[in-house]
Amino acid sequence: MKIKDIVEILQGELISGEELADKEVLTACASDMMSDVLAFVKEQSVLITGLCNPQVIRTAEMMEMCCIVFVRGKRPDQMMIDAAKAKGIALIAAPHRMFLSCGLLFEKGLKAEF
Repeated sequence: MKIKDIVEILQGELISGEELADKEVLTACASDMMSDVLAFVKEQSVLITGLCNPQVIRTAEMMEMCCIVFVRGKRPDQMMIDAAKAKGIALIAAPHRMFLSCGLLFEKGLKAEF
């Protein structure tokens, strides 16, 4: 699945990272607790979260993730957008709650992080 597919499936908005729209992603993890992401994510994936602060960008960078999906209509501020651009991380804003967002992506073939 490509990042642009995630945007379409979630009826979201690609806030930044247009140059990454054709990047292929295979797995995703969902959490509002960045400590869980740091402890359990093993491979590059998409981070789905309702947490909207600079720590999310730093966590994604540390885990070499290429995309963050902010659920529940959350939108990153300009400082977060700039940081994500500098780190090569695409940002998506999605209107759905986390559970539905994960279900929609799983249904279309995006797999869970193991």
